[in-house]
This record gives sequence, structure tokens and C-alpha cells, in this order.
Amino acid sequence: MRESAAERHDRLLGLVRDRGSARVSDLASQLGVSPVTVRRDVEDLAVRGLLDRVHGSVSWPQDTAPAAGPGSAGSAGSGNVLGMLAPSATYYFAEVIRGAHEAAARAGARLILRISDYRPQEDHARTEGLLSAGAEGLLVAPGWQHPGDPSAFGDWIASLPVPTVLLERRPPAGSPLDGLDRVCSDHAHGVLLAVRHLVDLGHGAPLLMARADSPTALAVRSGYAEALTALGLRTPQDVIDSVPADHAPEAFEEAVQALREAVASGVATAALIHNDVDAIQVVQRLAELGVRVPQDLALIAYDDEVAALADTPLTAVAPPKREVGRHATELLVERLGQEAGAPRRHLTLLPQLRVRDSCGGPLP
Repeated sequence: MRESAAERHDRLLGLVRDRGSARVSDLASQLGVSPVTVRRDVEDLAVRGLLDRVHGSVSWPQDTAPAAGPGSAGSAGSGNVLGMLAPSATYYFAEVIRGAHEAAARAGARLILRISDYRPQEDHARTEGLLSAGAEGLLVAPGWQHPGDPSAFGDWIASLPVPTVLLERRPPAGSPLDGLDRVCSDHAHGVLLAVRHLVDLGHGAPLLMARADSPTALAVRSGYAEALTALGLRTPQDVIDSVPADHAPEAFEEAVQALREAVASGVATAALIHNDVDAIQVVQRLAELGVRVPQDLALIAYDDEVAALADTPLTAVAPPKREVGRHATELLVERLGQEAGAPRRHLTLLPQLRVRDSCGGPLP
């Protein structure tokens, strides 16, 4: 199976994180790719603030903001070491990490990072590594992918010995994790914004084409059913299962053909696709099959990582990723300065709908 760019980015970040710094030529050899590919990856990661780049080499970024002085708004976190466990350092979580990094720097705290590569069975060991490195508080986004993962790989989080804030994860109601602080995007609200926008343009219930390999994907699926119920709509047909085109090209082609058939038969004139990398590839393949966006199909993507860069810029739901990282870090710093027993908080942030060209105008 060919490695995706996101997976390669995570491996590259892991090498630099472990070494502190590395030469581009050495990274190319370690990753088994060309120096040109590594230079392109380094440029992308440096722009996101995930690496510091100098001539011929890269290094792990250092907090450059000065520590907050006594009596300042950030003094509660001055000198604290915060640990962060994330499933990835690219795509969706790159912005979450950036928001956390910025908030930690403003508070005069140091943020250290571990990546699980969406292997929830390794979350516990990586979190122990953060504690061994001196973390006094933890931001935890477990690498869950499937509905059973929280119960299979999550109970240990509730017994961590330091204040802990969950990031972009909603454990089952009543589980031990439900009593932890957490900061999440309200993906159901994001889906409702998308469906309502398409209906307001005159479309019937849109189709959903979505993955099922992450908590966000599962939340989009459940939010879709809730949105249709709230708006009094019926599902035009079953959800079309989406997969990455580079990992499973045949399954991806089946999904695109199912969407094309739904448009050709008049089942639907609009669709919501999670995520926007998939959405861009779907639009490209539909064009080859004679289906035009937005003329034949109004389309909204979910995530808004690269949706604006499509040939036809895609309307997209944008979860507040950077704000999730920022608010979670601020909550953790505040928690470190409080007495034990202070009330826990569940903070939910609302996504926005960014309207571009892929929905067209109102139907006649």
C-alpha cells in the first residue's frame, strides 16, 4: 500500500522530534524518498509552524514567546510543562497543535508533543513518555478510529495523575472519561449548517459521502441523520462510504460511480462530502464522467483544510481547529492554578460554513 503524504509527514516529524534537528539529505535517506520530496514536505511543515528550517537542515520548533511576568494574565502557566498527545501532526490536527502551541507560549509554558499515528493501542505508552518528560498537565486526543475504541483503549485516561483535557473527543455518556475536562467542535452543528444551506438554495435532502475512520467522520455521519430529522427531510439513499483514493482506488471509484448514478437518476442534486481532500478528488473524477459542479451537483466539503484550493473553490464546513487547541490549553493552564475539586467543563465550539463556488446560486 502506497504511503500517503500525511503519513510521510508524520514520520518526518517523528524523526526531527527525536533528534532535535536533522539534515534534509539524511531525512531523505531515512524516509526512502528523494531530497526534492523532503524539501517540499519541509517547506509545507515549516509554513504550518511545525518545523524550523535553516539551510540544508530542519529542527524542532522552540517556544520563542517570553514567559509571562508576575501578575500578568498568563502567569498561572509560567514555567509549566504541558504534554500533548495527538493522533497526527498533519491535516486536521496541524491547526489544533498550532493553537495549543501559541496558547502555551503566551502563558509562558512549554508544550511537548507525542504522535500516536492513529494507533490507539500505543496512546498509553506515549502518554507515559510525556509524563516522564516532565509534563505537569496533559492535552489528550486519543488515536481512536472506530466506535469501540474508547472502551477498548480509553479507560486509563481517567486515572492519569495530572490534570487532563480531552481534545476533539466525546467519550460515551457515563464512561469514566465523561467526567474529564474537554474541548470539542460541534460537528453535528456543522453538518446542519451545510444541509440547511443546500436546502435554502432549493435542493432536496443532499447525499452524504463520508469516511468512517475517525471520530470526526463518525460525528459527521450521526450529525447528518440528526440534521435531516431536524429539517423534516428523508434520506435520499444510504450514505456512500468514502475511502482515500490513494489507498483503495477501486473502492473510491465505486463510491464516485454511486454518486454519479444518484445524480443521473435524479435521486439528489446536492451532496456533502467528508473530507475535502476526498471532495476535490471526487469533483475531478466526476468531471471526467460528465458531471459538473455546481451545474449538475451542488457540493459542500467538510473540514476546510484545502477546499478553497480546488479548481472550483469548494464551499466547506470549517471546524474551529486552532481555537480548540487554544481553548484547551488555556483551560489546562487554568486548571493547574486551581485547587483540586474545581468543577470540570465541557466546552463545545461551533464550526462555520464558508461559502464559495461549488454550490452555485439558488435553483430556479
